[in-house]
Amino acid sequence: MVVDQNFLKVKKIFFFIFLFLISTNVSFAENLNFKKIVDLNDPWGSTFINNNKLLITEKSGKIKLINLDSKKISEVKHDLNYLVHGQGGLLDILFKDSFVYISYSENRGSEKTSTSIAKAKFNEKNLTFKNIFQANPPINSGYHFGSRLAIKDNFLFASAGERGEGMIAQDPTKHPGSIIRINIDGSIPKDNPKFLDKSDWLPEIYQIGIRNPQGLTLSPFDGKIYLSNHGAKGGDWFGEAKKGENYGWKILGWGGTNYSGSKIGPKWKPGFTKAIQYWVPSIAASAITIYKGKEFSEWNGHALITSLKDQSLRKLIFNDLSNVKEDIIFKNKIGRIRDIQVHPDNGKIYFLGKGALWLMEKN
Repeated sequence: MVVDQNFLKVKKIFFFIFLFLISTNVSFAENLNFKKIVDLNDPWGSTFINNNKLLITEKSGKIKLINLDSKKISEVKHDLNYLVHGQGGLLDILFKDSFVYISYSENRGSEKTSTSIAKAKFNEKNLTFKNIFQANPPINSGYHFGSRLAIKDNFLFASAGERGEGMIAQDPTKHPGSIIRINIDGSIPKDNPKFLDKSDWLPEIYQIGIRNPQGLTLSPFDGKIYLSNHGAKGGDWFGEAKKGENYGWKILGWGGTNYSGSKIGPKWKPGFTKAIQYWVPSIAASAITIYKGKEFSEWNGHALITSLKDQSLRKLIFNDLSNVKEDIIFKNKIGRIRDIQVHPDNGKIYFLGKGALWLMEKN
């Protein structure tokens, strides 16, 4: 039998490419060490208070202070009027300059809730919060609250999910399905879109057309705000928050479909913000960060994307938007990953996995 030599050469090339891809992904995981720090009850958000203390929310309603040296867990009392409903409860938490900011599903009465944001002076025993934002209208739904927080200068950015209401994300007279930008005291920035060229927008809205944005972060390298979005059946993405723009939900499907299998819309079309990276099928994108630190210094400036369903950590090199490179750092190590934090001193990475706080470092 005569064998086509060209065919054998092509087959051999593909075989070595396959081996290279496998070894690339495995080599990351083999060089990593994972440690469970403490067990928690459905943890959602986390923030460093200093080099050895983390403040953590549990969706079920508690705020925990974790001492990373002693592994001691203490509960911090609070007065938030929250309602645990479906995906709602206590959500993200952020410490900055002696204050704590928190997003949560606020009980607005008659089983209606909103993605709300409150602020408190930090205290290790008790937090007395004051609301600085409420997403209106309140909605009777347990779906798609978002919600992450990021601070740039004196601006607080927050992501508010569309609560399962679809096209509400295209209505700038309603908050759900948008990126919010307010001042850290709750007042409205004078250069928000409403005061420039979007007179019909609510004053707090910075960007619209977003489904369930569970990742939001400030890059320490370019000063931009980036977000991740949890799509429908397929169609997760990572992109930049851009003033006055529209990511297109539910006109666009970002490559996904409704859970019934029916089509939503195109992946993208002109006139809408284009994401930096899409995942089809969905990985269930969750929290993100732009890495800066010592432990994984070779990752500086790269985006780290956590996922729920896929249970993976992905790294994106996106300085060239025409050639975004993605690596799977690990998969199926710590379960569903809800949050990610980089230690402010040593650069080691902490995750909120399923029911626990985890540490990832080099072997």
